Amino acid sequence: MQLLRLAVPALGVLAAEPLYLLVDTAVVGHLGVVPLAGLSVGSIVLSQVAQQMTFLTFGTTARAARLHGAGRRADAVAEGVQATWFAVLAGLVLLAVGQLAAGPVAGALAGSPESAAAAVGWLRIALLGAPLVLVTMAGNGWMRGVQDMRRPLRYVLAGNGVSAVLCPVLVHGVGWGLNGSAIANVVAQVISAGLFVRALRAEGVSLRPRVAALREQLAFGRDVALLGLAFQACWISATAVAAHTSAAAVGAHQIVFQLWMFLAFVLDALAIAAQTLVGSALGAGDGERATRVAWQVTRYGLVFGLALAALFAALASVLPPLFTTDPAVLAQIPRAWWFFVLLQPVGGVVFVLDGVLLGAGDARFLRTANFCAALFGFLPVVWASLALGWGLVGIWSALTVFVLFRLANTMARLRSGRWAVPGAMVRPVS
Repeated sequence: MQLLRLAVPALGVLAAEPLYLLVDTAVVGHLGVVPLAGLSVGSIVLSQVAQQMTFLTFGTTARAARLHGAGRRADAVAEGVQATWFAVLAGLVLLAVGQLAAGPVAGALAGSPESAAAAVGWLRIALLGAPLVLVTMAGNGWMRGVQDMRRPLRYVLAGNGVSAVLCPVLVHGVGWGLNGSAIANVVAQVISAGLFVRALRAEGVSLRPRVAALREQLAFGRDVALLGLAFQACWISATAVAAHTSAAAVGAHQIVFQLWMFLAFVLDALAIAAQTLVGSALGAGDGERATRVAWQVTRYGLVFGLALAALFAALASVLPPLFTTDPAVLAQIPRAWWFFVLLQPVGGVVFVLDGVLLGAGDARFLRTANFCAALFGFLPVVWASLALGWGLVGIWSALTVFVLFRLANTMARLRSGRWAVPGAMVRPVS
């Protein structure tokens, strides 16, 4: 089946980064609670900076998939060239701004000066890989659009595989501690980005930047970036509330949240396959096929979410000690764990529908719907939890409200059919 043929290698790509972060968390977790808290703050800042640029992947996939569906492969690859140029320019800006802002941002989010200092040290090194992270995102985007899922898998595994081996050596063996984790992270980005650039050059298309194309990509990317801003506000708020609760609470939140993100990326494999197939179908003018794919992937998302919920319910007493031996952190983890388990089926549907709507170019709807879910759902509950001392229970209650809000919005949009607009180019959806 074409959906699974695309989803399986996409799963490897998506799982590689959060799996590496889980390895990183486990390695750093054995340094103690302060380095773990520093990693939590630093990694959430870096990941949310990258999240803000996800249009380099999702926007490029949507545009390239439609062009590929219309039989215009060279034009689809050209979208990747322009996205890569944008990635380099934006990455250099992020690197410069990030170095200046690392101290104030970490200080605002961390619950103690010790955790803030650890986060700043990690973040300043890890930011050196920011342009390379964005180049990799752009490379994934155009390759997904032309339905080439196997090469991105090899490229990402090459980088993260080397880094996963290097991380414990630098952190514990060489004795560089938390900074060794950041250096290993940058090494992964150098390898993966280099492979994506080499693949783009091998396509034989013009590598010159085109201002008009960059402007068109930015127009679509604006809505995707604003969509990412809604997530950024939520995840940073959650980390800040956990950090101001206690070092143990933020350490526990880091572990459970990274597992949540890992499984979200696992389920996103179906979303990427759906995005590619929906975009290709609409590019070929076949709205009926796009709708069939959308409902099929929704059912798959629900089934896989239920399976993951059962699996991680059974692993509740087994997994946490693999990440830390600190008794205070382990005591906090159950406060978040069962929310994490029960949300898997709901998340399975929500995440795959995001892929469907992004494949259709319906970023404007997703932007508005997720801003509403963040503004009226997640943020009021999470900040109330800080004021009222609810701790991790309050943080994960906020996440529950957020995901349920998103489920209602995306299911209503799917049923409306207004997202399925055919054509070779992405057009705004009403």
